[in-house]
Amino acid sequence: MSSTNEQSTLHTLQLPIGLGLAALGRPGYITLGHGDDLNGRYSVEAMESHAHQVLDMAWAGGIRYFDAARSYGQAEAFLGSWLQKRQRAPNDVTIGSKWGYTYTASWQVSLAPGEKHEVKEHSLPVLERQLAESRAILGTHLNLYQIHSATLESGVLANQSVLSRLAELRNDGLVVGLSVSGAEQAIIIEEALQIEFDSQPLFGAVQATWNLLEQSTAPALETASNRGLVIIIKEVLANGRLTDRNNAPDFANQRMLLEESANKLQTSVDALAIAAALHQPWATIVLSGAAQVQHL
Repeated sequence: MSSTNEQSTLHTLQLPIGLGLAALGRPGYITLGHGDDLNGRYSVEAMESHAHQVLDMAWAGGIRYFDAARSYGQAEAFLGSWLQKRQRAPNDVTIGSKWGYTYTASWQVSLAPGEKHEVKEHSLPVLERQLAESRAILGTHLNLYQIHSATLESGVLANQSVLSRLAELRNDGLVVGLSVSGAEQAIIIEEALQIEFDSQPLFGAVQATWNLLEQSTAPALETASNRGLVIIIKEVLANGRLTDRNNAPDFANQRMLLEESANKLQTSVDALAIAAALHQPWATIVLSGAAQVQHL
């Protein structure tokens, strides 16, 4: 399918909400209270069962977009086994994943100083290896493949061998996208919009951070939306900081204002934050990072 066709598919999802699997795929993650969400049950078997429960609830609620990455531990594997067990056909769901980071934490919750949960490399060999791994797990369910956290430092948007390979994948029907992070997100988005192959834009989707505490990407995302890209919003709850779990003293005034607004609307702070993202006219999908059935 072409990027245009994929965008049409995304726009006709039952809900403009997707489920991101970062917190469900590995035992150690940065979200506030992540250990409590998993009830301290970190075995692969327990986490797979837990992930399937959350995926079932997401499905029952109308969510049809699911977002993973090679570096999210066993997220792709948990998603793949759920798709198989529930007999979800490729046309029933839209699946996005990402390449560029390799998971290195060996299923540990916390690491020694200097060790990393993931290692980043935006090279052609990594793309080829991780694409093969993603396809082996997700098969024809994989619709969207994204550069994971493209930055100026990684040089991926200037790597012609990588870009040429991505263009081949696009021409073969896989939608190519990129996720962005950090202070230069808008610059990366604007640079990505200039890249074309065969007189066609290379990228059909962009995934970026936007939330009530970080709104700097809005102009670039509006531009990308106007050019026909699918816009996926991540970190809408700022890794738990826009929830009632955030008791940081320097957040007290902001929390009070959010709670006052949420109370007037008879809702919660996290629901208010998600609603704010959904209200952006350029947002195609807003990702929930829910790690429990109750969150959904």
